[in-house]
Amino acid sequence: MTTIHEQDELHDAGADASYSTARARSARLQAMIDDPAAPGRDRLRVLTGDRPTGPLHIGHLFATLKSRVAFQDKGIDTFVLVADYQVITDRDDVGDIEDHVLGQVADYLATGIDPQRSTIFAHSAVPALNQLMLPFLSLVTEAELHRNPTVKAELAATGDRALSGLLLTYPVHQAADILFCHGTIVPVGRDQLPHIEQTRVIARRFNARYAEVFTEPDALMTDAAMLPGLDGTKMSTSRGNGIALSMTADETAARIRRARTDAQRRITFDPVGRPEIASMLTMIGLFTDREPGQIADEIGDGGAASLKRLLTDVVNDGLAAHRRRRAALIAEPGHLRSVLQDGNSRANAIADATLRDVREAMGMTY
Repeated sequence: MTTIHEQDELHDAGADASYSTARARSARLQAMIDDPAAPGRDRLRVLTGDRPTGPLHIGHLFATLKSRVAFQDKGIDTFVLVADYQVITDRDDVGDIEDHVLGQVADYLATGIDPQRSTIFAHSAVPALNQLMLPFLSLVTEAELHRNPTVKAELAATGDRALSGLLLTYPVHQAADILFCHGTIVPVGRDQLPHIEQTRVIARRFNARYAEVFTEPDALMTDAAMLPGLDGTKMSTSRGNGIALSMTADETAARIRRARTDAQRRITFDPVGRPEIASMLTMIGLFTDREPGQIADEIGDGGAASLKRLLTDVVNDGLAAHRRRRAALIAEPGHLRSVLQDGNSRANAIADATLRDVREAMGMTY
């Protein structure tokens, strides 16, 4: 009999092996994406998206938005999900959901996502996608869902709050997002790998039980690190530590000016010991394509005031064109709704066809 410690070691070893396998598959995918003549490249389809819980911020810009434009510009079929149903997985109030959705679409377009070449759509507008949840739920166990890291982390963070059924089945909903459109590529970080593996398992089990309908998707591993907020913790506009793409130059300056630093005058890049300073240096580095340590050396004894002035300047300069485009788009809400409606129509056609295939495979076409 193995001990708990030995079981943990076996689990860690298995996770490391799975990660190595995923990295190898990811490298092959990236090579296909980068080679216009690669066999099978025309069958690639990316599925990615965001929850409209509030304004998108500069973390989204560098972690995901720019890469979506790159996929599109390389001719990869790209689906971008406005995951409005997922807003209610872990909260009772959706907030001003319409404003958040339209603002998200405006940021997509302002970044360069072209609705003629990419499909922007919303969960709630594609009924057949969500109907796939029913057969997919029959292919997973409660224990498998509880083992998902996102579910485990949320359960640990809820305290006395009960885990909602939607949050428990969140990995299955993600599988429906990917499989309804036959997505083959899902850009993720390492922490999201279990979600992709769950989707692969669901596709495999459906094909084995009924008929070959789904292709198992692959994770495209991203090395983009999570951009911390001004306080050194995870960037979130609701925490007041993020810089939203929708902020004005003055709002950005005020947010940075109020950010806490520390008592040391000399600026150094020390993510562990000085997380707030390190976060600001990292932001400057992303906007200027320079190393944070080099920036710290140049500021030196200029102190936090010089650091904040530089950060304000590079952020406002770097976002100026985006903000101009965004403001023009927000002024035309009818156009934003039209973009979303066109994408919804495209997504619905695919989802309806997939659901027909699923029902035929299951013998439910009466």
